[in-house]
Amino acid sequence: MNKTHTFHIPVMGIGFTIDAPLKVAQYGIDSVISLVDDILIEKLRKMYSEKFEIPYTEITDKIDDFRAKRITSYLNMMSDLVDKKFEALKMGATEKGEELKAYINMLPSSSKVKQEFNKLTEKGFNISEIKQWASQNLTKGSIDVNIMTKVDKDNYIKNEKLPIEYNDAHAALRGFANSKLKSSVVLSAGMNPRLYAYMSQFDDFYPTEDGTFKKKIILKVSDYRSALIQGKFLAKKGLWVSEYRIESGLNCGGHAFATDGYLLGPVLAEFKEKREELRASVEAIVNQELLNQGRAISKTPLSIRVSAQGGVGTHEEHEFLLNQYQLDAVGWGTPFLLVPEATTVDEKTMNQLMLAKEEDLYLSDISPLGVPFNNLRSNTKDLEKEALISKGRPGSSCPKKFVALNKEFKETGICTASREYQHLKIKELDKAGLPLNEYQKEFNKITEKSCTCVGLGTSALLAYNLDTKVEGEGVSICPGPNMAYYSRVMSLKNMTDHIYGRDNMISRTDRPNLFVKELTIYIDYLKNKLEEVKTVMTNKEEKYLLTFTHNLGEGVAYYKTLFNELKSTFQDIKDEVLDALANGEKSLSLIALEIQDLSIQNQKTQVAV
Repeated sequence: MNKTHTFHIPVMGIGFTIDAPLKVAQYGIDSVISLVDDILIEKLRKMYSEKFEIPYTEITDKIDDFRAKRITSYLNMMSDLVDKKFEALKMGATEKGEELKAYINMLPSSSKVKQEFNKLTEKGFNISEIKQWASQNLTKGSIDVNIMTKVDKDNYIKNEKLPIEYNDAHAALRGFANSKLKSSVVLSAGMNPRLYAYMSQFDDFYPTEDGTFKKKIILKVSDYRSALIQGKFLAKKGLWVSEYRIESGLNCGGHAFATDGYLLGPVLAEFKEKREELRASVEAIVNQELLNQGRAISKTPLSIRVSAQGGVGTHEEHEFLLNQYQLDAVGWGTPFLLVPEATTVDEKTMNQLMLAKEEDLYLSDISPLGVPFNNLRSNTKDLEKEALISKGRPGSSCPKKFVALNKEFKETGICTASREYQHLKIKELDKAGLPLNEYQKEFNKITEKSCTCVGLGTSALLAYNLDTKVEGEGVSICPGPNMAYYSRVMSLKNMTDHIYGRDNMISRTDRPNLFVKELTIYIDYLKNKLEEVKTVMTNKEEKYLLTFTHNLGEGVAYYKTLFNELKSTFQDIKDEVLDALANGEKSLSLIALEIQDLSIQNQKTQVAV
């Protein structure tokens, strides 16, 4: 089925897109809900039940399988409410057809639906004819969900470990699988073999004879190799990946997965070149497994979509990615944080985002998952964290425990941002007898972790004036570096007009091209990694740094060829981009020499010892 729009809104944080489908799906826009926080999900289900006068019975944590049941109930409610909004829009039942006009106006100019509507209405507005046409031609946006596969905490009742299907990610998957939604689950943050095997228990993920699915799988990946490995692994269970969603390793919001220095452009080029090879090789495996299981095999070839996201900021970049790499869609995340009609952000955080400049947006080590995390300087959750450190009581009370995954001190797991973990770790540090400067460095590493599993959901509670007694009022937020170039609150129409080139929401004239920005971030990341090993560099670290540098060099060479060959796109910035690439090349040459010097020094030290 052809999608209405050429963009989607990816998951953002835990709470920022928690109800995005209710705001945008009636306009044909796809968006993604995070399934991390079932406590937040239940609070919003209660709020919306009261708002729309839907009978509500609380699903308490005393009920068996409460996490999955909360998620199923919330998603079913979202489905029903979106359906009602969409039907009302098609029937022109609200505000004299204003919603229908809004739907049409937001479509890209190339949309056949838009062209047909304009043709139909050019001689007047026949209400009954329009209703019939709308009913047949308009489609709603997908209510997709996101599961971070590694956020799969074991759960216990009275110190007794529950079976694996009660793990957090497993329960979230079951919650989605048992819902009435006909949509997709986005699997992110790497492979979880146990979770992938568990998916095979749900019939909704298998194809029908006509190649359709009730529930589809989307894989979020940073490179082709990861897509191929995971696609084949799932295929061996009889499961088909319907979309490969490629995200820039570092030029994105939220957690950042740097890969080994693979840049977005070359990765997309590889997907373009090998797309059919990927589809066919995975299809052969999945069909064989479906045959083994005695399940239906599609009579037509199974299709895949390929999309990309991370750092896209202009209409020209959007169109270039679609056309150059033959993508099906492009994800736009960070700018939508300034669109209240699409996302849920509290007023104070919104003001901070509007004022944010490049230096306020940085790659941090605050995530308890131990993965680099894009952060906004002076967010209220970090200020709360620093106040606790100043009081001599570092760490969070850890009210939700969604990332209590560290088993260093307890088999049941503790979150590295928690007061309990940091207290134990500091006690350990106190016994190490380190010099003061080394002690402080290690102390800072311990206390830097922030309670993001709470902080990333609190904004929604504040925005809707819901109780935050358990959570506190500190907000974590994780915009990508692109946020520096947006500085005002926008309407949904503003944003879609910006994406489709009908308007411009960026007032600054110094925003770098997305490929140049990504390269700059990667080189900075590499420099920091090199700085970390300057005292002692192991052979493994040397190999990693050299591979990283080589891959970045290959990426720069690819971009030089690409930009030199472009005849119409990016012409106004072509020289500027080529200069930036030349500077990137020089930086990489200097880094390679520095790694070489370090290696020689290490060899001399080892010989001397």
